[in-house]
Amino acid sequence: MKIDILTLFPEMFSALEHSIIGRAMDNNILSVNYVNIRDFSQDKHNRVDDYPFGGGPGMVMKPGPIDRALESVKGEDARVVYLTPKGKVFNHSMAKELAQEDHLVLICGHYEGIDNRIIENYVDDMISIGDYVLTGGEIASMVLVDSIGRLVPGVLPKEESYMEESHYGGILEYPQYTRPREYNGLSVPDILLSGNHKKIDQWRHYQALKNTYITRPDLLESYKLTKEDKIILNKIKDELSKEK
Repeated sequence: MKIDILTLFPEMFSALEHSIIGRAMDNNILSVNYVNIRDFSQDKHNRVDDYPFGGGPGMVMKPGPIDRALESVKGEDARVVYLTPKGKVFNHSMAKELAQEDHLVLICGHYEGIDNRIIENYVDDMISIGDYVLTGGEIASMVLVDSIGRLVPGVLPKEESYMEESHYGGILEYPQYTRPREYNGLSVPDILLSGNHKKIDQWRHYQALKNTYITRPDLLESYKLTKEDKIILNKIKDELSKEK
C-alpha cells in the first residue's frame, strides 16, 4: 500500500518510522510519503493561507498549493481523505475498508480548514478521529496510518494477532495476562492455566461481552448477538447487580 500525506509539517511524522509501521516501511510492505504543501506555494513568502471571504476569525488554506500538491502524487486509483472535525468518526470498520486500497492520499488541514473547492472536487472521504478539535490534521493522519497500516497483509507477523483484538469482531477484547503467575498478591485467573482451550475460549468470550457491556454498551447495538450471547449478557447483568 502507498500512502501520501499532504502536510505543512512533515517533520512531525518521524514517529511513524518506529515499531511495527516503521518495520513495514523498511521492508517495503508499506510506503509512506510526506508532501510539504508549502513547496507548492507560488507566493514569494511561501504562504499557503489567506483570510476567509465573508469575514470571520482565523485563516483558510488556499486551494492552489493543495491542488498542485495533490496533482504531484494523485493517480487514477488514489482515494483522497481529508482529516477534519467535520468528517465521519473513524472506526475499525473504516480502517478495514481503507486497508483494501492500493493508494491513499491524506490531506492535513490547519487553521480554519481548507478551501471548500478542494473538498467538493477532489476529496473522497472526510474523516475525524473524534469529537474534538486538534491544531492540525497531522496527529489524526498518524492515527489513520497506524490503524490502517497494521491491517495490510504482511505488516503484522500473523493475521491472527489482530483478529481477536478490540473492535475487530465488533466488541471489546477480553483481559490479558502474562508472567509472573502471581504479582503483588494478585493471581492470574485459574481458567487460563487449566490447559482446557474450550473453557478458556468461553471465559474470554464472556469477559469480552462483559467489558463491552460495562465500557461500550453502544457497540452491542450493532453486534450480532447469538442466543447464547443473550443468555451470557443476562448473567452479566445479574452479576453486576449483585455487586452493587
